[in-house]
Amino acid sequence: MQAYLIKNLKDYEGQQVTLQGWASNRRDSKGIYFIILRDGTGWCQCVVSAESVSEEVFNECKKITTETSIIITGTVTKDEKQMGGFEVQATDVQIIAVADEYPVSKKEHGVDFLMDNRHLWLRSQRQWAIMKIRNQIIFSIHQFFQKEGFIQMDAPLFTGNACEGTSNLFETDFYGDTAYLSQSGQLYGEAMAFAMGKIYTFGPTFRAEKSKTRRHLSEFWMIEPEMVFFDIFQNMDLIEGFLRAVVSDVLTNCKAELAMVGRDTTVLEQIVKPFPRLSYDEAVRIIKGEQDVNGQNSIKSLEDELKQVEAKMEEINKEIAEREEKIKTPGMKKGEIGFNQAKIDKLKQELKDLEEVTRNIPGWLNSARNFEYGNDFGGSDETVLTRLFDVPVMVYNWPHEVKAFYLKRDPENSKFARGVDVLAPEGYGEIVGGGERETDTDLLIEKIKEHQLPMEAFEWYLDLRRYGSVPHAGFGLGLERLVTWICKLPHVRESIPFPRMYGRLLP
Repeated sequence: MQAYLIKNLKDYEGQQVTLQGWASNRRDSKGIYFIILRDGTGWCQCVVSAESVSEEVFNECKKITTETSIIITGTVTKDEKQMGGFEVQATDVQIIAVADEYPVSKKEHGVDFLMDNRHLWLRSQRQWAIMKIRNQIIFSIHQFFQKEGFIQMDAPLFTGNACEGTSNLFETDFYGDTAYLSQSGQLYGEAMAFAMGKIYTFGPTFRAEKSKTRRHLSEFWMIEPEMVFFDIFQNMDLIEGFLRAVVSDVLTNCKAELAMVGRDTTVLEQIVKPFPRLSYDEAVRIIKGEQDVNGQNSIKSLEDELKQVEAKMEEINKEIAEREEKIKTPGMKKGEIGFNQAKIDKLKQELKDLEEVTRNIPGWLNSARNFEYGNDFGGSDETVLTRLFDVPVMVYNWPHEVKAFYLKRDPENSKFARGVDVLAPEGYGEIVGGGERETDTDLLIEKIKEHQLPMEAFEWYLDLRRYGSVPHAGFGLGLERLVTWICKLPHVRESIPFPRMYGRLLP
């Protein structure tokens, strides 16, 4: 028996095929079963008619429950109304295993329930589409760096030293010695770049921050390229070209999946535009409302938006009240009641979304007005800044106190480190962090002491400067944060198959 894939049905119109998969839905009509089959490559409606299959087969279809595994044979016919534009007129159905009552139904479930059933939730169309987009992003990342002449190399996951301090690391016993789960492969990336020229690592990294924000995971995947004879400006050029290439690939190859997650691609399509490059000083002035961007002021735009949202909420509440009164009208037809109730439900969801905005904006305003120069940016600060742009924003030359010990000081002003953060628009914040590396051994030793790091653990790293130091730079991109922005997800937990974060170890 030759099995066919749903994604290839367009190539077999009018032909008989055999599909293997799971019933994601089954509905009945007189003498007909409509089965939505999924096989991991897509979804397809299969029509089982009492006239086209044996009586025995037709009766067996009554047993099909959600996620029952089945084999269906039939003829491929064109139907533009169906997902993928085709359906299958079944001539035979074989049940492999009838599924128990499936816990993840179409009704609305709470986050904890869905996370507890992540192993099953992954089968839903939305989660499937997110994973397909994630896969395309991973493929595009490898493709970009390989075309640019980079060598993929691997950094260890067990490390004897911390990259940026030990406060947010998972400590473990390594045959009697203290070891840490890696928070970054960057230091090892520098060593590998000195051997190969241009390298990138792609692997899991770990942070032990007890944070429950929508941006944080305890285990996530990082892409970390490192390039010799690069300065911060060449580094920014590479980051921009890299992000543009990856997002463009997703727009080209994942149209159906982006639609499935409900992503408005208007912002993503702006990726062809140059990325604004702001010094830390410029970014702070914008956040505090002291400098406008294309006629927009961060503080005023937030205040105006809050007024508009509150006015909109008032309108919605009024319409909900009017429709609820309508439903009470004596003699109103069932269809009209249903129509109005559906409209009320939709309005209430819109109201819920707007209420979240009214909760967030005061916090953003407070953060912007009270930002203290010299601090790192928090999530609110990044949101206030990026709301004024429709492409990723690069912020560079940071106060050296808030950046990692290995970043090079700006030769024109030693108060600043030559670091760069890339902030995604729409309030998604930092997706890339990187910069030019310090090449002076004495300055590095001074910074290691300043950060109170164990000198003996970094002797090997200092050797990179002792034996042929050259200018070099690199960056790290958090895969899940990129997936989250591209798909416009409400929380990073949906961007990885099995999220590991504070309070979540299972399944």
